[in-house]
Formats: sequence, structure tokens, C-alpha cells
Amino acid sequence: MPENKPMTEPTILCTVDVVLLTLAQGTLHVALVRRDRAPFAGQFALPGGYIHAQEDVDAQASAVRVLRDKAGLESPYLEQLATFSGAVRDPRGWSVAVAYCALVPAEALAASSVHLAPVDALPPLPFDHRDIVRAAVERVRGKSQYSSLPVHLCAEPFTLPQLQAVYEAVLGEPLNKVSFRRKVEELAMLEPVPGALQTGGAHRPAQLYRVRAPYRRSLSLSARGL
Repeated sequence: MPENKPMTEPTILCTVDVVLLTLAQGTLHVALVRRDRAPFAGQFALPGGYIHAQEDVDAQASAVRVLRDKAGLESPYLEQLATFSGAVRDPRGWSVAVAYCALVPAEALAASSVHLAPVDALPPLPFDHRDIVRAAVERVRGKSQYSSLPVHLCAEPFTLPQLQAVYEAVLGEPLNKVSFRRKVEELAMLEPVPGALQTGGAHRPAQLYRVRAPYRRSLSLSARGL
């Protein structure tokens, strides 16, 4: 009788995908790159790639590398979003993608070759990237209701009215000025730039602010209870 040979388990593809969000023309946009290989060669997609087991100490290190290699930057805010998996999400086979969300001011992308698309008017995307973007936008909009998360979309220094405009752009609704400034004070993440005022226009000079040093390179606001 022939010997029973053990069945070979199919290889599981393991990747990371990064939803890089920024503001453009007053609305939330996501950064996309063109795929240079099959499947879906030539289509816009999220920056992503395989996890390099010999190089990356963990999935977050993979996400940092992907952002650096494909978007040409390092984000001061990077948060693990969710895991997307299944047998049909990738035509190459059963796959697992660890998705991350990153936030940067538009100025940080000035020298990048990424394509920016409005999150509410996305082009056709491969795999399940549309679902990943939707999950990231829901996460950011949800956390923006109670946290200082949108500050990572602001180029420093900025005024409080400018910061409020960023919150309103993310949330898609106007905010009460008094309530907003009270919440900013409670979060205690900002500090005034000594002697720095924004002048010009019909209004009196406005104080300029920056993110306090302990928070500037924070990779997760949730770790600080924000």
C-alpha cells in the first residue's frame, strides 16, 4: 500500500496596508499609490507590502517601512487599525493584512508622489482596500469627537481657529467655539509658541500653538488615555 503523505498546507500571504490620511481642499483625503505589479498592476491602491520576517521586528515596523519606501515619509502618528483576512480578498491566495492608520499634514506630502483621493469619492480600489479606508475613516471620525487626534493633520505652528477648522473638516460639521476651546484645554496637548502671533487680516493677532514635546512623536494617543 502506498504511504500516506502529509498534506501540504497552503501558504498564507501576510502583508501590511497603510491608510495615510490628510486634509486637502478642506476635506479628508487618503494617499494612494499605483501598483507596479500583478495583480491589479497600474491601479491605485493603499501603500502596502509583504512583511519582511528577516527585517521587520513586528507588523508596525513593516508599516513604517512601507510608508518610507512607498510614500517617502515617516508619520508621527501611526495606529494599528484592524486585521483583514480571508480566502477571497487576494487572488493570489489566502491572505492576512494588518492595516494601519497614519495622519500627516498636507505639507508633509509636498514632495511625495502619492495620489490624494477624497475619502468620500474613492476611485476603484483593488482587494478590500475600500473597506479598509472606510474602517479608518470611521475610526478617525469617532476618536476625533473626544480626543486630540486631528492635531496630527495640522502643520505647526497653528492658531486655535485653524485647529478648529481641521476638526470640523474631519467631523463634517461645525463646532461651538467655546466648547471646542474648553476641550482643547482639557486635553492639555498644546503649548503657545512664545512671542509668536499670526498677524494680518481684519482680526486682531492670534496666538500660535504647537504640540507639547512629550506628544510630538507619540505613535498612539490611546496609550496616553486621550
